[in-house]
Amino acid sequence: MFTKHRSRRFGVAITAAAAATVLALTGCASSGDGGGDGGGDDANLSVTFLPKNLGNPYFDTSSAGGEEAVEEFGGTFAEVGPSEASPTSQVSFIQTAAQQGVGALVVSANDPEAICDALDEASSAGVKVVTFDSDTNPECRDLFINQATAEGIAKVQVDLIAEQIGDAGQIAILSASANATNQNAWIEMMEEELAASHPDIELVEVVYGDDDDQTSFDKTAALLQTYPELKGIISPTTVGIAAAARYLSTSEYQGQVALTGLGTPNQMREYVEDGTVTAFALWNPADLGYLAAYAAQALITGEITGEEGDTFEAGKLGDYEVGADGTVLLGDPYVFDADNIGDFDF
Repeated sequence: MFTKHRSRRFGVAITAAAAATVLALTGCASSGDGGGDGGGDDANLSVTFLPKNLGNPYFDTSSAGGEEAVEEFGGTFAEVGPSEASPTSQVSFIQTAAQQGVGALVVSANDPEAICDALDEASSAGVKVVTFDSDTNPECRDLFINQATAEGIAKVQVDLIAEQIGDAGQIAILSASANATNQNAWIEMMEEELAASHPDIELVEVVYGDDDDQTSFDKTAALLQTYPELKGIISPTTVGIAAAARYLSTSEYQGQVALTGLGTPNQMREYVEDGTVTAFALWNPADLGYLAAYAAQALITGEITGEEGDTFEAGKLGDYEVGADGTVLLGDPYVFDADNIGDFDF
């Protein structure tokens, strides 16, 4: 856990595939009475994780955390998902999971609205709906497990790029999909933070790599060709920052154009060690998935309803309280650099 390896912190924020396959995976996840309600030994503790897309190292890690939690509380874990992170690509998986009668769905939404109808149908069938990482509209789910406050995530990335480029010059943002709710919230707050506290930094463009490695790689190359004076890039997505680092590491821009954002230590270690990247930030996605699974259990058993002020116990992470709009906060982001990246393995 991160509490064993605290890194240096910045600012206020840092202080504190087909349908058959889906049927096969979710069919074995059903247990209990086939619905999401109930408590005690009769509770349907089958929990299905639906990330934005499969094959994404970030979500591989969060799902592993979720599976660990589900095993601890004696439930049944499954993971399903699309190969590409498009707005409607998760709909069929939600519908199938609901038809199979899972106890809870834990979803990282590709779009705030596109999956709402499907989630409403699942909820009407008794499935508890927990979002994590990227939220839907609040009325479409029971709880949102937030990795950190949007303000904290935005500020740490701005602080990092400002430090790395001497608080002056042109920067760009390489995001995930244009509809990703978490990315868009962070970008809006980064723009506000830049305007308020970093007048000599110019944000020249926001581009979208759609959480695809090759697309993100190509977008990085295009940014550097379009803006020859570019001093830095922020990529608030684990796929994007790794692809951008891969491009920079073998280009003339290595060590000349700063790169920061949100990444996993295992993805970014080689780029920190070779000097391509100085520092980047993230929370522990395994803890995020772990917390989301325990929140799902608490909803299924009736320990909580998702109302503000509800409290529940989340295994090794301790006790958590539901905040406004049905949001549960994991904690603050951490900064990884050459001094501490060897302490982590995810």
